Amino acid sequence: MNPLSSAITVLTAMITPAVLISACGSMILSTSSRLGRVVDRVRALSEKLEEISNQNESTELTRERQAAIFDQLDKLTSRARLLQRCMVTFYLSLGAFVATSVAIGIVAVLGSPGYTLAPVICGLIARCSFFMAACC
Repeated sequence: MNPLSSAITVLTAMITPAVLISACGSMILSTSSRLGRVVDRVRALSEKLEEISNQNESTELTRERQAAIFDQLDKLTSRARLLQRCMVTFYLSLGAFVATSVAIGIVAVLGSPGYTLAPVICGLIARCSFFMAACC
């Protein structure tokens, strides 16, 4: 096999995880946007709760509104924590995809068949974590 063909084969193998790196980046972006919307909603509800609390009237309707806001804040807190865990997992997946690409290049440079398992393990970790995050 000539050196150019070998180099092209290695570069092609290194670029393959780049497609998944791009997909991972898209998922991070959309999850970050969702988390931002949740945080904005929490801020709006907190302001509404403060506004209701500053009113001097303590009617049944006021207490019901406060209870509804507390319930919504509880759900939004759970959602924010879930989205944070998903983002951490997406970032782990992104790092593993980059490690896979780098490992492919290192194995190609070293040329030792004993190290060929490293990119496979990195790729499996990356795909498993990406799958776990996508299922959130």
